[in-house]
Amino acid sequence: MNENELSKIVIDSGLKVHRKLGMGLYETVYEQCLEFELKNRGLSVERQKSLSINYEGLKVENAFRIDLVVENKVVLEIKAQEILNDFNSAQLLNYLKLGNYKLGLLLNFNSKLFKTGIKRVVNGYIIE
Repeated sequence: MNENELSKIVIDSGLKVHRKLGMGLYETVYEQCLEFELKNRGLSVERQKSLSINYEGLKVENAFRIDLVVENKVVLEIKAQEILNDFNSAQLLNYLKLGNYKLGLLLNFNSKLFKTGIKRVVNGYIIE
C-alpha cells in the first residue's frame, strides 16, 4: 500500500474518532484512539516513535518523538489546538526530513469539521 492509499485510511479513521469523541479532549486520547482504529484496520502503527539525529558527528538520542507512524511510511502529528500554526507544520516537516519519510499528516482534532483540521505535508511542501 502506498502513502496516498494509507492517508485515505488514516483520514477516514480520524473522522470516525472525531465523530465519536468530538472536540475538547487531550491529544493523547485522540492519539490512542486513532492508533486503535488503524490497528483494527490491519495496519502496523508505531506510537511515540523515538527519532535520533546526528549533528556534526554527535548522535542525539531520542531527539524527537513522533506521535504515530503508519506502516513505516506515513507520519502523523496529532493536535488538539484552537488553530494550527507554522510551528506545527515545521515540526512535522522536520520529522519527515530527519526520518526520511515522504508523507506526513497534521491532524487537529479540535476543529468543528475534521477536514478543516488536516494538513498534508509532502516532500517539504505543505498542501492544505
